[in-house]
Amino acid sequence: MSSFSALSDERLLTAPGANEDAAVVRFPEGKALVQTLDFLTPIVNNPHWFGQIAAANSLSDVYAMGGEPYTAMNIVCFPIDTMDKDVLRQILEGGLEKIRESGAVMAGGHSIKDKEIKYGLSVTGIVDPASFASNRGLKPGDQLLLTKPVGTGVLATALKAGYGDTAKIEELIFRWGARLNRAGAAVIRALGLRGATDVTGFGLGGHAFELAKASGVGVELWLDKIPYMPEAIELAGQGMIPGGSALNKKYCHSQVSLPPQADPVLVDLVFDAQTSGGLILAVPEAKLEQARDMLLAAGDLAEHIGQVLPRDLSRKLLRIT
Repeated sequence: MSSFSALSDERLLTAPGANEDAAVVRFPEGKALVQTLDFLTPIVNNPHWFGQIAAANSLSDVYAMGGEPYTAMNIVCFPIDTMDKDVLRQILEGGLEKIRESGAVMAGGHSIKDKEIKYGLSVTGIVDPASFASNRGLKPGDQLLLTKPVGTGVLATALKAGYGDTAKIEELIFRWGARLNRAGAAVIRALGLRGATDVTGFGLGGHAFELAKASGVGVELWLDKIPYMPEAIELAGQGMIPGGSALNKKYCHSQVSLPPQADPVLVDLVFDAQTSGGLILAVPEAKLEQARDMLLAAGDLAEHIGQVLPRDLSRKLLRIT
């Protein structure tokens, strides 16, 4: 079987091996499109792992709306004149593994020569147009669940610096970063959730702030209930804070209230710039246990990290207690 025939799928009306400049895709009746694009520079040294993490990160925006990935296209920048082509092969194979795991079909892509490696996906997903989650869907009384631990930004900073147990750090980044947010999307669809987002470069606190602002509500996060990676706590305490995390905290500062005795390391981690983090799900209280059971059965975390409050103009949008 050729590599092109292995990529064939009934959804594609154009042939993968025909050198077309675009793909023609059969689309399910009654569905709406979810479209997203994301790519990044390597955060781990293993190229196969990097491909998986970058692909999972790109697919995550579809999952955050309760969608299902349908097609994906590669976006690649690579120093082809100075680096072994096998590195590129491993990146693309890692990405393809995650695309297949998601149930999407690889429909093509584009590459350019660049001095720095960059990889990601343009993803098209499908969603019920009458029922999807967004930043605007939070309601007072909703409870907030988080599906992955926090700390990959700190870990990636330490790995780049060659600081600490780099093999363990890289494995942790891969373990969580390459994990698809598929189960969280299934919960959104099954329970009809209307508010959700994924946690990426803006950090848990930054994305919670975005949810509150878009929905016109207050969000309360419980500092001692957030799942931090123990290794990230240790490394953050030793100064391994990415620059993006400090910028996240600075950007949100005017609309964030903190307890007087808050541990500064934990606060830094609330705003840690994540790559391929988990989902924040806003769940009506009556559906909370069902959502937790579904997530745990799929192997995800289901940490109850906060709640949604009515908007109070006398208080900050994001309250960390």
